[in-house]
This record gives sequence, C-alpha cells and structure tokens, in this order.
Amino acid sequence: MNRNAISLFTGAGGLDIGIKRAGFDVKLAVEIEPTYCQTLQTNFPSLKVKQDNVMDYSRKRLYEEAGLSTDETIDLFIGGSPCQSFSTAGKRQAFEDPRGQAMLKFADLVQEVQPKVFLLENVRGLLSSALKHVPISERNERPLEPDEKQGSAFRHLLDHFGNYEVSVELLNAANYGVAQTRERVFIVGVRNDLNSKFSFPEPTHDKNGSKGKKKWRTLGDILNELDIQTHHHVNYSADRLKWMKMIPQGGGNWRDLRPYGEDVVREAMGGAYESGGGKVGFFRRVDIHKPAPTLLTSPIQKSTNLGHPYEDRPLSIEEYLAIQEFPEGYHVAGTLTQQYTQIGNAVPTRLAQVLGESILEMLNKIESTQELSKIW
Repeated sequence: MNRNAISLFTGAGGLDIGIKRAGFDVKLAVEIEPTYCQTLQTNFPSLKVKQDNVMDYSRKRLYEEAGLSTDETIDLFIGGSPCQSFSTAGKRQAFEDPRGQAMLKFADLVQEVQPKVFLLENVRGLLSSALKHVPISERNERPLEPDEKQGSAFRHLLDHFGNYEVSVELLNAANYGVAQTRERVFIVGVRNDLNSKFSFPEPTHDKNGSKGKKKWRTLGDILNELDIQTHHHVNYSADRLKWMKMIPQGGGNWRDLRPYGEDVVREAMGGAYESGGGKVGFFRRVDIHKPAPTLLTSPIQKSTNLGHPYEDRPLSIEEYLAIQEFPEGYHVAGTLTQQYTQIGNAVPTRLAQVLGESILEMLNKIESTQELSKIW
C-alpha cells in the first residue's frame, strides 16, 4: 500500500530522505528558504517543492499543492521546525519568537489535517524551555509563575495536539548507527481513533558495544569509507590556524596546548581562559576514535570548533554530508555558509529511516488489526 506524507520545514531534506527510504511517498515539501528549495529540487526533480511560509498554510492549501483529493487521509506529517527559540545557547524566547510560533502552527495544522501520525523533531532545549523566559539572575528572587517554570513551553505545545496519543523521546543518533553523538527530541503522535501508541525503536548501538549491541561508529569509520578528491571548506584565520597546528593529530583540544606552557594557553584562549566549564570545543580536532560531536551550522565557531583530525582545516562539506549520511553525490545549493547550515540542521538520514520504518510497521499493524476486526 502506498503511504503518503507531507513535509514542512524541509530544509536540506535529511528527514525526508530517511522517511522515503522507509517506504513513504512524500507528496509535498514546504520550505521558506529559496536556497534550500533549490537543494531539494536539484536532488528530487519530481518532488513538489513549495517555497513559502508554513504560517500561511491551511488544510485546503496543503491538499491542493500536494495533489490530493479532499477525502484522502494523510498517513504521516513530518517536520523539523526552527529550533533557535528553544536552544540553550540563545535567549530561549519559546513561542514569543516567530520561529517558536512556527512549531505551534505545525501543531495547529496537525489538528486541521488530522493525519494518522505526525513526527516532529527539535533540540533538547525544547523539553526544559519555559513559556516566559526569566534570566538566571532573577530566578531566585521570587517564586516563578507556572508559565515561567522549566518545561511549561513543552507542555503548552503538547496541549495543542489534542486528539493524539503522543510519545516523546530524546534520541542520540549514535545509538542508531550514526557516527555522530547528536541528541534531538522526537515527538510522535498517533491519532486517538487508531487506538495505538508509538514505541520508539530500541537502540542498535552503544558506546562499548555491550549487551548484544554494536559499538558506536566513529569518525574514522566515515573517513575510511569516504573517497573524495576535492574538499570544500571554510578556512581558519591565520591566528586560529597557528594554534590548531599545535593540537595533536588524531584528536585533541585546547588542553593539548598545556605542554607548551600556561602562557601559551592563556594567549590562545583569550577571555575564555578564565571562564568556567570544560570548554571542550576550543581548538578541537575531532577524535578519530569516537563519533563526531553534533554537527553544527558552522564548524569554525570558537567554542564549538570541528577541526579535521589530521588536516589543518575544519571538516568539509563533503565530510558533513557523509557523517549525516546523505546519498553520494548529493548537491547542496548556496554559499559554503549556507551549505554548512543546511547540513548541520538536518536529521541524520539513517535515524530518520529507522523512525520511518517503525512508524510504517505500526501503521501496517493497525491496518491488519482493523481488517481482522471486520472479519470477526
């Protein structure tokens, strides 16, 4: 049976690739950024891609643009809505931010369209974000209102899903065979009348390969598999390059400057030298024996550097694509900055496929149960 899906906030298409591999037919992809739409259209010429704002959509418009008749049921609604308003690195304005409002719009469209299942992905900060942000300096000065407490934004979002049985899980992509320790929140809702609750798939990998699981895949595994002659990447400034050349090959960070003397460390770190925290991302060469850290929208941010383990450069576009497991030859449109952003924001395709297969298995089981009940 052909299972259909609609994709919102599609980005570079990582989630969609996995969902398609799992057996779903994505009828429509809606993405606001024209460059990202170019990426999608180049790689999927037959896909209906609409460059527009999800906030302007209704059930009627989605059905028209997807080419569906009004009486058809959508099996799966997917989206990775903008995450910046929930990121712990930002101001965490939650739904007061237009990007947060887009997530509520996704929930409202779920209510209007009534797909059998929806899948929504976001950063882990969503779980603890408050509806109203209170600066840390003020949190001990008075009792917090309900809307100011941690998790109130997430509870508010779940309330918008109405007649859906919702399952939530924080998944580490490395536990499913992705060579990246990327943690993201996944929300899966099943329409109540289907009388089912989604169970997230069991991890297939762990750090040490214990209890019958496979060992985490590493960056070394990816680089050994990658056969690329030309790499496209941003470059370090002369100052950053000077320090990066002093980090041992194979993996390391700012702590490996200490043999050169504490004065060297102080000069390299600047104001961060006196700051707290582990600062593991400063002058980091990614460890060849471990999964890559979460791929971010830039590999050269000072505190989250993603340096190549052997070469004196950041990870390349080609290496980003390989770690996220995009198909070989996948073309990402735009400038280098735009390319890094698209790939860094994507759901790893392997994880998306694992989730898609679990959703498809559940839908098939529901349908079989319904058929049996008709017979009896």
